This record gives sequence, C-alpha cells and structure tokens, in this order.
Amino acid sequence: MELDKIEEKDLRMGKANQDVFSETLQALAETDRDIIAVTSDSRGSGKLVPFGEKYPNQIVEVGIAEQNLVGVAAGLASAGKKTFAVSPACFLSARALEQIKNDVCYSDNPVTLVGISAGVSYGALGTTHHSLHDYAVLRAINNIIIVAPADNFETEQAVRLAAETNKPVYMRYGKKAMPFLNEENKTFEFGKGRVLRDGDDLAIIATGETVYPAWLAAKKLEDEHGLKATVVSMHTIKPLDTDLIEKLATNGRPIVTVEEHMVHGGLGEACASYLFQKGFKNKFKIVGIPDEYTVTGSQVEIFNHYGISKDGLFKTCKELLETV
Repeated sequence: MELDKIEEKDLRMGKANQDVFSETLQALAETDRDIIAVTSDSRGSGKLVPFGEKYPNQIVEVGIAEQNLVGVAAGLASAGKKTFAVSPACFLSARALEQIKNDVCYSDNPVTLVGISAGVSYGALGTTHHSLHDYAVLRAINNIIIVAPADNFETEQAVRLAAETNKPVYMRYGKKAMPFLNEENKTFEFGKGRVLRDGDDLAIIATGETVYPAWLAAKKLEDEHGLKATVVSMHTIKPLDTDLIEKLATNGRPIVTVEEHMVHGGLGEACASYLFQKGFKNKFKIVGIPDEYTVTGSQVEIFNHYGISKDGLFKTCKELLETV
C-alpha cells in the first residue's frame, strides 16, 4: 500500500493536507485581516511561504521556540486575532504543553494549534520526530477540540471551522497526498464522525491518514468474502461522537479502531472506555503503534510493519470476525 498512490479507480487523488491547510488559510486571510499565522521556523515545512509573501503583516516567526510560539499565539488571540500556531506536531504537543494547558485552554483563548508532519510522517527521522503521544496528552486537558482530517475535504472544512470557533483547537495532519474518500458525503462538523461506507458485519473507526487503508481493507473484505463493513472517519477525537459509536455498537458487530498514534490514550481507548461504561460487550480491537519505540522507515513502511495497511487491517478484521 502506498498512501501517495491511488489504488481504487472510484477514488480521486487530492493533495497533501498540509497544502490544503495553507491554501485555505490564504483564502480566509484575503478577506479577514485578523487571520494570523505564527510559526516556529516552520514556514517552509508548513507550506506557509506563499502566505508570508502575500500577507507579510499577518505572519509572525518566533524561531525554534515552541513555548514562545504558543504564548505569542495566545496573546494575539486574547486581543481578538484568529491565530494559527504552526509547528511540527511532535514538538508543538510536547515542548509547549504547559503553554497549551495554561495560556490557551485554561485562559480560553481561541488558538488553533496546527501540528504538521504528524504521526510518523517524518518516518526515518525516528522517534524524536514522531508524534504518537499528542492525542493522549491533549485529551487529558480540558477545553480543547482535537481534530485529525482524513482527506482534503475534511482539512478545508476543519480550517474554516477553526477560524470561526471561539474555542481552542488542535489540528494535525501529515505530508502525503490523500484521496477524496467519499464525494457524496460532504458533511463536516466538529464532534460528528463521517460515515464513508455502510455495512452490518463490522465497524472500522479510523482517524486521520489511517482512514484510507481502513477504506481499502473494507473494500477487500467485500470483494473477497462478501463481508460489509462500515467505515467511519472519526476526524474529531475530542469531543467524541458517542452517539455514532453507540449506534455502531448496538447490533453487536465487532469494532476495530485505527490510528497513527500509540495504542495508549488515543481514539481506540476513548471508544473502548465509552462503550465499556455503557455496558456494550462487542468484540473490539485497537490498531495503532504498540508500546515501543517505532521501527525506522517511511510512513508507509511503518504503517505496513504495524498492520496499519490494507492487508494488515484486512487480516485483523477477518480474525476478529472469526471469533464471533
């Protein structure tokens, strides 16, 4: 499986979500002078060079100083600006955690924290550059919306919604070009999952760039075994769409969650916690990065190693169905 190569003729290939973020922010800034991008030496990797050239008075460069990045963004937001603080997800969510907790969330400043090259997008740069903890640490902080768009449509909608909301938002995405996963379901709302395929045999709940391999695995289940799986893009990790999760669990079908994150503290544990406390006993499997330092390789190689791939998820789903 290659994330940057389309495998299904029914899907249209789009751009990298980072490019869509930058283009959408430029479009918003054209009519809204309150849009401000704040970067920590991430103008290039965050695709913000065109933004800076077009709107030099609406971009702030703080250098490699993530704590200052978040503090400056929070100060601008408190003065009425719509700030997007852009930095690699691994550094933004670790180095600036205290500023996120106090200056943004506790102070209720509507900053959008944009984690670029998230998950294992930096691939061979290794564990120091992987962000596999961000859902876990940020889920534990009150008053923040956590979003991981799956495709270009969700990315554009998320950026536009973030600019309108008066709440703190954390948004993360990767570097690879992504296909449009459902041209018909053009609905997007923070806190509401997006159903991409329907089926009664199994439910796959995925987030971010893992939704595409989940979609491919569901297609393979149907093509080779006639098994129909519902596939959900759970783009918002917090607040979680518990109504949809409960609806998926009601017929007793097995549930598989998929994420580009440690298995601890992410989407899977959030879904399991909700369902267990509600008394559901569905067969359940969390697919993510296990409790170890990741192998070295490209994003695709790491996905394949840990079963976050079409064939890996197909195998996991089939084995879970055979235990029912």
